[in-house]
Amino acid sequence: MKTLGNIYLTRWFFAVFGAVIVLYVVTYSIPSLQFVANVVLASMFGLTLIDVLLVFSAKEPLSVQRNVNSRLNLGDDNPVSLIVTNETSQVINFTMIEGYPVEMQDRSTELTGTLMGGSSKEFKYIFTPKSRGTFLFGDVFIIIRSIFFMASRRVDINISQEIDVYPSVLQMKKYELLVFQQQKTSVGIKKIRRLGNNSEFEQIKNYIQGDEPKWINWKATSRRNELMVNQYQEEKSQSIYCIIDKSRSMQMEFNGLSLLDHSINSSLVFSNIALRKSDKAGLITFSDKIGTLIPAERGGAQMRLIQESLFNQKTLYKEGNYDVLYQSIRRTVKSRSLLMLFTNFETEFAMRRAIPMLRRLNQKHVLVVVFFQNSDLQDLAYEPSKSIQDVYQSTVAERMISMKSRIARELRKNGIQTVLTLPEELSINTINKYLELKAKGSI
Repeated sequence: MKTLGNIYLTRWFFAVFGAVIVLYVVTYSIPSLQFVANVVLASMFGLTLIDVLLVFSAKEPLSVQRNVNSRLNLGDDNPVSLIVTNETSQVINFTMIEGYPVEMQDRSTELTGTLMGGSSKEFKYIFTPKSRGTFLFGDVFIIIRSIFFMASRRVDINISQEIDVYPSVLQMKKYELLVFQQQKTSVGIKKIRRLGNNSEFEQIKNYIQGDEPKWINWKATSRRNELMVNQYQEEKSQSIYCIIDKSRSMQMEFNGLSLLDHSINSSLVFSNIALRKSDKAGLITFSDKIGTLIPAERGGAQMRLIQESLFNQKTLYKEGNYDVLYQSIRRTVKSRSLLMLFTNFETEFAMRRAIPMLRRLNQKHVLVVVFFQNSDLQDLAYEPSKSIQDVYQSTVAERMISMKSRIARELRKNGIQTVLTLPEELSINTINKYLELKAKGSI
């Protein structure tokens, strides 16, 4: 296309014009055929003029509405739709370029269609953000053509908007549903029988088959002349903290998300489950210094506070300072709490350097260290080897996997609860660990 202002002469125009020129050359010595060429040329320019008048007959021939949630979910498929409406009474052919966010790296996709007068058409696509922050959906521009396809017009639609990407609320709702529904084992949430005595008395009720015989209340039984049992409920209002390591080791990416973002999504899920279980949820982030510290509390405002804090977390690309973490928790967390520490040990040296402070934390609190197995290494270790290089790569991958297992064993030997997990299984495994500790009465 060639543009004259915002008027575009189409390829069809130049094809017809080229054909007329060829006709002139061929019929140079034949006057009767030259007359035909003149008629064709005049018709072409006449149609082009009519086309220009048609495409400029309305100031705003098309309108576009973009439908997208005001907050998008990190790492999830977020639907976006564009509704194009023909505001005129004539038929309009169009090609539309959406102002995709830069992060999508999509500048070549064209959305095309034909609209009758007053009709609309909807286009849908999926945006999967791989980082938190503010994303810009830009303006839309459209090339419109009338029925003769000789000229076209560019129309810019100013609908740019900034959309924030937050830790995934979709995952939070999904796991909330899985934990509190009846059929849970088929999707990974373990149904764990309560083992400990860390319960609060709720009421005395009639004995039914399946009740624990040790809960029989003999005094009430003698008074009522029928078996009565004590009923207990889980102890509530226990303090639960998600502690997120923001050091550079958490910047490794799996499935397009950094380990930090995997941990942030999981912390949102985990905090919501804890609050729904009537416990108190808090948040601590650290690297070489303490970042965010939200004391464990209950209430609807606590979930919003945690969500906003997780949205603003940034990596400082420094080493994690466990001495600073220990001192901060010792000063601010006075009661016995469950500490879910999301971190990543890539070497045994890094683990041994942190373990003195981890042991001190575990003396006063229940510490669970959550760190990551490299899913890429697992694929590399177990795929068939076809060359000597493949054998070397497979051997190194197996050694790295073995090293992670040794780190987990060393932490357990020091009395520290451990969750070694693949990034995609992080939320499931941390929730199961929490439910297990609640069932055992360890918190």
